[in-house]
Amino acid sequence: LILIGGFVQLLAGFLAFRKYDHLGGAAFLTFSALWSSYGATRVLCAAPVSGRLLDIGAGNAEGFAAGSVAFLVLNAFLIILASSFNVVLLCLTLAMELLTVCFLLFTLENLPLPFETATLSILSVICFYGATASLANGMFGKDLLGMGPPLLAVQSSKKDREDPLPCVCPKSHLTSGLRTIAELLNTGAVCGVPTDTVYALAASCKHPQAIEKVYRIKDRPQEKPICIFISNLEQLRAAAPPISPLLWEFMENVYPGGIGCIIRKGEWLKKLGVGAGYSRVGTQDSIMIRVPDLTVLVHLIDMTGPLAITSANPSGEVDSTHHDMVISRLGHKLEGVLCDGESDEVVASTVVNCTKIDESGITIVREGCIPAGKVMQIFERVKNR
Repeated sequence: LILIGGFVQLLAGFLAFRKYDHLGGAAFLTFSALWSSYGATRVLCAAPVSGRLLDIGAGNAEGFAAGSVAFLVLNAFLIILASSFNVVLLCLTLAMELLTVCFLLFTLENLPLPFETATLSILSVICFYGATASLANGMFGKDLLGMGPPLLAVQSSKKDREDPLPCVCPKSHLTSGLRTIAELLNTGAVCGVPTDTVYALAASCKHPQAIEKVYRIKDRPQEKPICIFISNLEQLRAAAPPISPLLWEFMENVYPGGIGCIIRKGEWLKKLGVGAGYSRVGTQDSIMIRVPDLTVLVHLIDMTGPLAITSANPSGEVDSTHHDMVISRLGHKLEGVLCDGESDEVVASTVVNCTKIDESGITIVREGCIPAGKVMQIFERVKNR
């Protein structure tokens, strides 16, 4: 029973830590140590003097008493913390404090049996109710059995409670969140969005002023071109660009994914839906196009048309790998950020120059999340086939 009780308390502690309940975890690990120590000591000293496995009176009383006092002090601290959690946990810590007093009195060989019996009875009732309430509330997702309100509530300041986010920050898994960002982009806003690599700033290609704003937000040099994202390769086919069979085959092998292809620019971009932003994306002669491998971003592009994309970080600084980084660094300059948690990669995409693919092959302009060696392997396989 001692081992079972200690193990149950230990398991409850680990489960609490898994749920990021650090107070509950610390409390139950302490309870496990206290219960195991008290129970083992009580059993080992329960036999007659001649048959005892452990003799507290043989010069060991001071050590056991010191351990009991240490548990008393530690559990007193947990009582204070539990008072800001709920009534059941507070009662459990108080019962454990009584059990610690029993431990101390037992080490001093002055433990009244009625006191010990009452303490263990109270502890049993609280443990049974707490376990039943936690199980029932967890299974049905509602408070069927009350755990009681905290007796001490930590009051946060009004500023902390009501401090607004610097921009609209909907969740990516909500349809309403996706629509909110799409509506902002369609009206000429600049928003932070997740990609299959790192977070990016997005502007609709229909609004050249939004693309200009991207340059100002990032402090990006004007000579650095901005690429475009499309949702699938069929969109590109429908625009009928003058692309060779080798380049088509190469793009079919790298899209969707973390490789961007630089190809020759032309009027076909307007058929693709680039529109008024034609002169503000890419260079005068070329444009980098990428099809991302991220469902939420593909759906967003289907709602907005091609997007002008660049990494969501001040120019020259590290890439943003979480929506919190985008909000804290650039949120005050943006109209919205589509929140999708951690990014899939920690570096941006690999950029490949394909403008002379038929004459001299491809050139790695920037090595990113896809190694240059792998890109060249794909190209050689496609060329040989």
